[in-house]
Amino acid sequence: MNKELLKLTITDAHKKLAAKEISARELTEAHIAHSKKKDAEICAYVNHTADEALAQADAVDEKLRFGNDLSPLAGIPVAIKDNILMKGHTATASSQILKDYIAPYDATVIKKLRAHDAVFLGKTNMDEFAMGSSTENSAFFPTKNPRDVSRVPGGSSGGSAAAVASDQATYALGSDTGGSIRQPASFCGVVGLKPTYGAVSRYGVMAMASSLDQIGPLTKTVTDAELVFRAIAGHDAHDATSVLSVQVHTKTPLRSLAGARIGVPKEYFSVEGMDKDVRVSVEQAIKKMEHAGAKIEEISLPYTSHAISAYYIIMPAEVSSNLARYDGIKYGYSTYEANGGGVLAEVYERSRSEGFGKEVKRRIMLGTYVLSAGYYDAYYKKAQQVRTKIKEDFAQAFEKVDMIATPTSPTTAFCIGEKTKDPLEMYLADVFTVPVNLAGLPALSLPCGDVGGLPVGLQFIAPWWGEDTLFTAGKEFEKL
Repeated sequence: MNKELLKLTITDAHKKLAAKEISARELTEAHIAHSKKKDAEICAYVNHTADEALAQADAVDEKLRFGNDLSPLAGIPVAIKDNILMKGHTATASSQILKDYIAPYDATVIKKLRAHDAVFLGKTNMDEFAMGSSTENSAFFPTKNPRDVSRVPGGSSGGSAAAVASDQATYALGSDTGGSIRQPASFCGVVGLKPTYGAVSRYGVMAMASSLDQIGPLTKTVTDAELVFRAIAGHDAHDATSVLSVQVHTKTPLRSLAGARIGVPKEYFSVEGMDKDVRVSVEQAIKKMEHAGAKIEEISLPYTSHAISAYYIIMPAEVSSNLARYDGIKYGYSTYEANGGGVLAEVYERSRSEGFGKEVKRRIMLGTYVLSAGYYDAYYKKAQQVRTKIKEDFAQAFEKVDMIATPTSPTTAFCIGEKTKDPLEMYLADVFTVPVNLAGLPALSLPCGDVGGLPVGLQFIAPWWGEDTLFTAGKEFEKL
């Protein structure tokens, strides 16, 4: 029975809990026991919260005993990316500079999941401060892809994707700044949703690039992704970028694939370095939708070819600003006591040099450079102008089509160590995902096939506040 419990989706587990066929404790114990064995190989978690999880499960069973109605997420085990604060637990962002930091409060998304009686299994590994596409940049250890442990799970939410793919959690939360939910979802063969910017509160999430970051779920099905999104979305007064109402922005959502106008951008299928088998797999998926009655239309998104360049100017600039707070004084790693005090500037320099990893320091330096006097207009301002053009490209496309379909990643999961010596090659792994973040759009990655035993992800992109369109299309595609 334990293996059956591990394979349950949120929807199926909820039905069994409501019918009292299983208990929340049984479901939680099965995941904890499985993780004790499996995670020695996968390394998805940086911290387990088993005792708290069992107490939460018992509380749900108590509610069941008295016949209380349950939320669809009640008693369901979830894993949380380690840049999201959970009160009383470590929040390291997989960085040495925060290795002993204990969160003093809950992020808004955690508060919302607690209100739904979620069961928290632990915090998952990630690229340090969410900077990376492979989870090799963690200060602690790399996470392995459950499909092939010699390969990466993607990043930066690689631990969350691997936890779901290896049945160590029924679902997980990740964050997506340039593809960090969708790309690992693609590599691990699960579903990943990046919501519209402003749909989910970022309060209590360690900021990487504030105009790009967004929290979303990694799940086993599109239906599950929808359930989690409904639970965590909504306005939050603590987050200035949280949107008060979306009704004025929302066009009529898609109701079916039959008759749906789906745009296929020609630029996404001619990218240098794209695996031909991945392209074929995605093209076959699009053909299936056409056979189901969708109208496929080739479109052009010309400015998206500049997205990677613009992203790797805007994102580091925001990184440089956001990570200035880690100074070795207020919290986190500090060399002050170890060196018997010292000049303040020296404490800053030593603490940051020793606490941050290579990739984080690379992006801080790049961001500081593009924001410096004499270079701001040449780089940062120009990148923001390109960002506006990318957004306009999408706006024009959505006047003609209901949704856009693309590959999630140009390749399947690559081998551990394959791209670590060439940062540029690693950055290109996000070529299909970063335009979505620059434009603030919602997007969904879901499995559409395998190449050599490795999953391929299909990405759906909807207009702003078009999550319902993504869910409809995603569920219908799963049936195909």
